[in-house]
Amino acid sequence: MTTIPVLSPSSLWTTVRSVSAFNVACSFAALWAFVKFSRALRWQMKTTQLRGPLRTSFIYGVSQDLMSSHDTARIYERWATEYGVAYMIPSVLGQRKVVLCDPRAIAHFYARETWTYVQTPLSAAIREILIGRGLSWSEGEAHRRQRKALTPAFSNAAIRKLTSVFYDSAYKVKSAWDTVIELSKDGDAVIEVQNCLDTIGIAGFSHDFGSLNGKRASVTEVFDTFGSNQQASAINKRTNLSKKLSVTMGEICNDLLIRSRQEKDVDMSGKDEKKSIIGLLIKSEGQDAELHMSEEEVVAQMRSLFIAGYETVSITLTWALIELSRHPDVQTSLREELLAFGPDPTYDQLKANLPYLDAVVHEVLRLHPAIGETTHLAAADDVIP
Repeated sequence: MTTIPVLSPSSLWTTVRSVSAFNVACSFAALWAFVKFSRALRWQMKTTQLRGPLRTSFIYGVSQDLMSSHDTARIYERWATEYGVAYMIPSVLGQRKVVLCDPRAIAHFYARETWTYVQTPLSAAIREILIGRGLSWSEGEAHRRQRKALTPAFSNAAIRKLTSVFYDSAYKVKSAWDTVIELSKDGDAVIEVQNCLDTIGIAGFSHDFGSLNGKRASVTEVFDTFGSNQQASAINKRTNLSKKLSVTMGEICNDLLIRSRQEKDVDMSGKDEKKSIIGLLIKSEGQDAELHMSEEEVVAQMRSLFIAGYETVSITLTWALIELSRHPDVQTSLREELLAFGPDPTYDQLKANLPYLDAVVHEVLRLHPAIGETTHLAAADDVIP
């Protein structure tokens, strides 16, 4: 005799509910796949199909090749030679990226940056953690407002007035390096290049950190801790370090901003001081300011300047010294051009009458850029010339 089990109402409902949940999940997965497929099809139909390298990994495209390389610029240049100045590379999970190496196309891209071409969600999140909602994080109207508020501090007239500050820092650096070399044995010396903080402090915030005089600034300690922690290779450890750096930088910027407000006196109302970075930031805090910035945005601008002006300048200067030591003939030619103007060329001479120095700086930046590449998403259809 065969016995047929009869399901109870509760077990029957559990079975129906599990099947329904499975069907809903499958429906969402199918809908997601359909949307992705439709977007990819639309993208292929409306986008100029460019040549490019083949996928070396089904999952990662060519991303692993780029990440494992010690010279990604050479890879990009090889692809540009083979496929043209605008080409396409396969990326993660079937995505594709358009790489621009043409000056005209890049100029078009930057002219529409923050409006047509926006940051990736990951890039925006990292910048917000590390720097805050400042100029490098903002987009669209917020970016236009913040950039317009800071523009006077980076005009030719404002920078010309800071020439003496740059020379003073340069002489202090030279004196410190001369001392290290004189005290070294057999002429071998390790030179610490990361001493650019004083210039940023004086030029940007009217504050001397004293690092060129041997004083250990808290900002320097923060950067050195972040950069020298080789054990923090895991993503979560790097994230924690980034958050710690962000908090510490925020505290330093807040203290510096409070000090600057307290030191605001008759000189601060002068025309020149209003065009300094700290002067413009304090001015923008006013509620009636035409280009008002919140306190969060003001602190974020200070963080951005410290990070962009400290680490990147040190790295570029280090590579410049390395390349000049590798090419003694270039070093000799550069020295001869500089000596022709005496010890201190004027600002106008630096800009217009030192072509070899200009070429050396541009070549160092080309070979060793502080930021090798930048990735953005097209928020709207666009035609790139």
